[in-house]
Amino acid sequence: MMSVEATGTEAGASAAQRAAPWARPYLVGIGGCGMSGLAQLLHRRGAKVRGSDSNQTDLTRTLDALGIPVDLDQTQDAIPEDADALIASAAIRPDHPQALEGERRGLGVITYAEALGACMERVTGVAIAGTHGKSTTTAMLGCALTDAALDPSVIVGAICSQLTCGALSDPVSDAPVGFRLGNETIPQGEREGQPGLLLAEACEFNRSFHSLRPTIASISRVEADHLDVYGSLDAVVEAFAGFARLVPSEADGGRLLIAHEGAHRREITAGLGCKVETIGFSPSADWTIGYDPGTREVWVARAGEPTFGWVNQMAGEHNAVNSATAFALGRLCGAEGGALARSLGAFRGLDRRMQLLGERDGVRVYDDYGHHPTEIEATLRALRQSEHPEASGGRLICVFQPHQHSRTRFLLEEFATSFEQADIVIVPHIYFVRDSEAEKHRVSASDLVDRLRTRKVRAMHLYPFEAIIEQLENVCRPGDLLVVMGAGPVWQVARGYLDGASA
Repeated sequence: MMSVEATGTEAGASAAQRAAPWARPYLVGIGGCGMSGLAQLLHRRGAKVRGSDSNQTDLTRTLDALGIPVDLDQTQDAIPEDADALIASAAIRPDHPQALEGERRGLGVITYAEALGACMERVTGVAIAGTHGKSTTTAMLGCALTDAALDPSVIVGAICSQLTCGALSDPVSDAPVGFRLGNETIPQGEREGQPGLLLAEACEFNRSFHSLRPTIASISRVEADHLDVYGSLDAVVEAFAGFARLVPSEADGGRLLIAHEGAHRREITAGLGCKVETIGFSPSADWTIGYDPGTREVWVARAGEPTFGWVNQMAGEHNAVNSATAFALGRLCGAEGGALARSLGAFRGLDRRMQLLGERDGVRVYDDYGHHPTEIEATLRALRQSEHPEASGGRLICVFQPHQHSRTRFLLEEFATSFEQADIVIVPHIYFVRDSEAEKHRVSASDLVDRLRTRKVRAMHLYPFEAIIEQLENVCRPGDLLVVMGAGPVWQVARGYLDGASA
């Protein structure tokens, strides 16, 4: 791989920080949360970064302001002649004009995960895997390690306003933040002097996490998802086992933290050479979690160590697990437990993760990224337990946009059972991302609505988003709780409903 000399892009940065795998990379789909973070990491290590995206957003404007040009022209001619690498997001298809041009020039196409893995080779990589909770856990850990003065580099696939300075610091950033640059070495703690920390999510889609090179890793629950890629849960489990095998031996510092329950840990950890520890609510776990849903108090116990506790600002048992996992990973990174606990208690959350947007006419409006049945059930249960809308005669109303036809078809029955906490469910069209046209015709939003109605859930299919907003204006009443869920553009419904208050 190529390295580059100092270019002055990061005042005061060391030569090691400035070292980058490529001198002039071009990033296709640069406006995504992960890709924009990678762009900033390479830029601040000294590479001359440029990229393209289909739309201008807050993230692309941030990149432009940092000196990373973003082309809205995604034709082959936009790629500079001196580009030495073409890095593409997971959303870029092989027949994309710029991907084809990269192949024609002999650059090939490097995936986001492959590029991130290359960046991990010279640092202490920390990769957070699992079917759920990756973004939240990564952001929690990034803030906690920052507050514990371990100064990590972090790439998160979501926006977290506290990420740059930590959860205990003010003011928070108003700019879209999914990245921070840390120190070239770990400045203190049990791993003092080792190569600096780089934290990132390890996404299982298309086995992309097999490209990472973590020293420390975690695996939370492992469930059936991305079955358009894997075909079966057994294949998903085997993919996670392959990821676990990437962690180096215990003698080389390799550590794996895996959920005690729900992670198929016996199959995944069989034959590993790294140090394996478990975490969960079971007393037999190496790291035992406690949680009080009434007070949101979380505590973590480990044999031979003090028990640490904090009060989560984010509701729900799933977020208790996320924060406890971040705490345990922070300890494995060498941070002091008290500093981690104080930070986790001050962590306010990420955009689109059970995010309270505001209130309109007595209706509290939440936005959430959940798009898997387990995520939906956990979020709805947490909101009902924390908000108690029924106590004031209110209802829990959910607008859910299914994400991909293949996921909806494979998990249709699981989706149908995940809305039991909701009083009313409104389902727009399924968000069409990367499925084939044939897959698009195998299932519809109406199929999910029919399944929900058979379970006595009041459900309806409405589209476009404007019609849903109009329906909400007719249906919602003071005391109701409205949560808009999905990984697609359904967030526009929540914003549109709130904007109607001042229209």
